[in-house]
This record gives sequence, structure tokens and C-alpha cells, in this order.
Amino acid sequence: MINMRTPHNLPQQVVRAIASAVGDGQIALHEPRFRGNEWAYLKECLDSTFVSSVGKFVDRFEDELAAFTGAKRAVAVVNGTAALHVALRLAGVKAGDEVLIPALTFIATANAVAYCNATPHVVDSEARSLGMDANALSDYLSSTTEMRGGHCINRSSGRIIRAMVPMHTFGHPVDIEALLAVAHDYRLQLIEDAAESLGSTVGGRHTGTFGLMGVLSFNGNKTITTGGGGAILTNDPELGARAKHLATTAKLPHRWNFSYDELGYNYRLPNLNAALGCAQLEQLPGFLSEKRRLFDCYQSSFADIPGVRLIAEPAECRSNYWLQTLLIDESLADQRDAVLTATNDAGFMTRPVWALMHRMPMYSNTPRAPLPVAESLERRLINIPSSPGLVSVSS
Repeated sequence: MINMRTPHNLPQQVVRAIASAVGDGQIALHEPRFRGNEWAYLKECLDSTFVSSVGKFVDRFEDELAAFTGAKRAVAVVNGTAALHVALRLAGVKAGDEVLIPALTFIATANAVAYCNATPHVVDSEARSLGMDANALSDYLSSTTEMRGGHCINRSSGRIIRAMVPMHTFGHPVDIEALLAVAHDYRLQLIEDAAESLGSTVGGRHTGTFGLMGVLSFNGNKTITTGGGGAILTNDPELGARAKHLATTAKLPHRWNFSYDELGYNYRLPNLNAALGCAQLEQLPGFLSEKRRLFDCYQSSFADIPGVRLIAEPAECRSNYWLQTLLIDESLADQRDAVLTATNDAGFMTRPVWALMHRMPMYSNTPRAPLPVAESLERRLINIPSSPGLVSVSS
């Protein structure tokens, strides 16, 4: 019999721990759940013939998102990447600027910067939240930049560092207050990549509402889905109106004329998708409770396996636990791929964390800070099945 307090045969121990929490069978990493008014709202949308970018469900979805998050304005768009692109433009990011992003992030964070003809500047993460490390960033900027004309200048490249985009990784809130202080010290605009953190809070305040703007994603694998979809959150009504204008091709309102006053984008969320989102939002509190219950079950099933721990929400924060995440000890990092093989062979879809941004060929020459923590996390993180409903709240 295997002694669960030794790292012997770690892959099979992980398989048994997952099975103990969620049972056997083919289990996806994160799949949507449709148990509410999805069919009714979609039928209403079809019956009305308003299936494209105009319709009551778009307005309703935006209003309900704002109410849920506490933001003064929410603007629904076609996906989270589009939301971040518009937010960066509204933050004043220009061609030739640099934007600080975590090296450990989904590719969309870097791509949205590149869409502005700006340069991603990758920085390190902290192990506690998996997000951007405020202390390391402050030290790095103090030694590599200078303030000139009210701007933070990268001494090496001579470019303006215009903004930072911390991400709330897997739904765990980053140390946003500390990052806001860094942004203030270096005159940087802060845009939160809250794509994964709908339902996560810091001191009771929703992620995505601390910076100038925040962005959400409603891809099919997110906590709620609109199929595709995203949103911009802001507490500045004027910025919200500008975001809506840019995402609606910058068309000037008129009963029949087609006139435009600047470069805009066709980033509107269709009414059909928004109808799905409204039904999903109604179920969001239940999804969050189920995902928290799943975390508790995993926490119990992995408790006796040495060398592996489940990532938990940071202190004073409440995570949505979008993706449940294992961290393997550095001494066992060479077993990560064996764990991935064993779990997927057993029917449990698991995956490693994303490769760091500077490893992508198009971003291989971007400026970067020392990345000791991000490089370590890259070797050791594994996402495990995280769908709502895997464990019932009452069980």
C-alpha cells in the first residue's frame, strides 16, 4: 500500500485525490452549465428578431453586470481581448509606448498591447496570488526607469511606460492596492485584467473596479459564458460612454445617416449572446458557491499528499476559484508532465499553466524584468477539473 505521506508515485496519488473529490469518468477542465433561463431568453431573442448588436438583452446585461460588480458602467463587447484593446486605447496607450504586464498570463494580455502598436514589458509574479508582484516591480522600476516630463521612461529603450495591466490569475485577486501605489508613484494608468475573476473581491470590493478600467471575459470556459463575450468596467461615466462609442464603430447617433468621428471597432456584443449572459448571471451566486465547495473537497483530498498544495485565495480576498490549481514543490517539478499524463489518461482533463510571454516568438525580444518566481511557477502549476456542479453545495 502506498504511503500517502511520501512523494512515491505522485502521478497516481494526484489521480486518486481528484477521483476522491469528483468521482470517476471523463471530466472536463471547465465546461459551461445551462440550468436556468437560457432557452427561454434565447427563444425570446429569436422571436423578436433582434439577434445582432441591438436589443434589450444587451442593455440588461450591461446594467446587471454593473450592479453585480459595483461598477458605475459596464460595456459589453465581443470578447475579453477586445475589451482590453479598447481599455488600453482609452488609457492613452500609443504606438511606441510600453505597457507592463505579467510574464505569467494568457496571450491575450500581450496581444491587446500589441494591437495598440505598443510593446509588452513583462514583469515577475508573486507566489501568493500568482499575479504581478508589486514589491519586485517597484524595485525594478526604481533601478531601470526615470521620471521625465511627468512620464516613466525606460532608460534602456527610451520609451514611455504608459500603463500596467495586472491580471487576477485563475480568479485569485492580485495585491491590487500595492500595485495602485506603484502606478501612482510612476504615473502609470492601471487597467485590471479581470477576465478570469468575475465574482472575486478584495475587502468586499469586486475585482476590475479598482483601476481606471477593468475587463471581463465570458468565453465558454469562464465562470459564466455568453459563448464569446467580454466587458469593460469603469467608475468613470465619461470613459464608459467613450468605450461604448469606440466599440460601436464610433458611429454618430442618427436615425439613418452613417457617420463616424474617429477610428472605432466593430466589437459589439450581439443581443443573442447577451441573452445567454443574462440567464447565466442569474445563476452566478450558485456557481460561485459550488466552486467554493469544490475547493473545500479538493483541499481535503490533497491534504495528505506531500509536495503538492492547492492554491487558496489570498488573505482579505474572496476568490471565485475559476480554475482550481495545484502547485508542485520545486523538488518534484520534474514530475509535472507525468502528473499531466496520468490524470488525462484517467479521464481527468488537466493542463499546465501558460508558457511565459517572452517565450512566444513574437514577444521574445520584448523588455523584461528578472522573472525568478514566474519561471518557477511555470514549471510547477497544474489546473485540475473546476466546473460548477462537480460537487453539490449540499453534499
